Amino acid sequence: MSDAQKTVAELRREYARDTLDESQVAPDPFDQFGRWFAQARQSDLTDANAMTLATSDAENRPSARIVLLKDFDARGFVFFTNYDSRKGHDLAYNPSAALLFYWHALERQIRIEGSIEKISAIESDEYFQSRPLGASLGAWASPQSEVVPSRAFLEQRFADFTQRYESEPPRPAHWGGYRIKPNLLEFWQGRPDRMHDRIRYRMQNEMRWEIERLAP
Repeated sequence: MSDAQKTVAELRREYARDTLDESQVAPDPFDQFGRWFAQARQSDLTDANAMTLATSDAENRPSARIVLLKDFDARGFVFFTNYDSRKGHDLAYNPSAALLFYWHALERQIRIEGSIEKISAIESDEYFQSRPLGASLGAWASPQSEVVPSRAFLEQRFADFTQRYESEPPRPAHWGGYRIKPNLLEFWQGRPDRMHDRIRYRMQNEMRWEIERLAP
């Protein structure tokens, strides 16, 4: 029976591609992330840097969307967006967030939780200058998350900013980067019979990472 013929409840598969053990992981979670991220890129996965970003607003209502990872190091994980967007407003009220990477072909997930802050204006400027011209103009043209009257309205704004800035638009003050500084990272490897491997790193006393195995 094909998936198209199954009910939603019947959609399932076994996971048996790989294993994950405490003895295999790096002592530092950023090193472990780097290993898995490199393998995801080498596997030619589409949008290996796509991640779900979850935030909550002033009334504790959660929301999630896909954003793109643009940098990571021992300081945290960086993405860029419009500061006036819904996620920007959420993060102004509650500077905590969660990330989720899901790499279907590798049967892997990575969960990241932590505090968040804006990166420096210099860092945001440098990244903005590296973007394709159309993407940079789009950052000016789109009042992200606001109600707009039509597609034609957006296209006219894009044309107006193209005419105004031509080939060298500056970075808008309302656009830039955030860095999530994690206090928890969890690496999930799919296993048969839903007996998945889950290895969690937790920051202890802001000094060291504790490595733990979780039940699936």
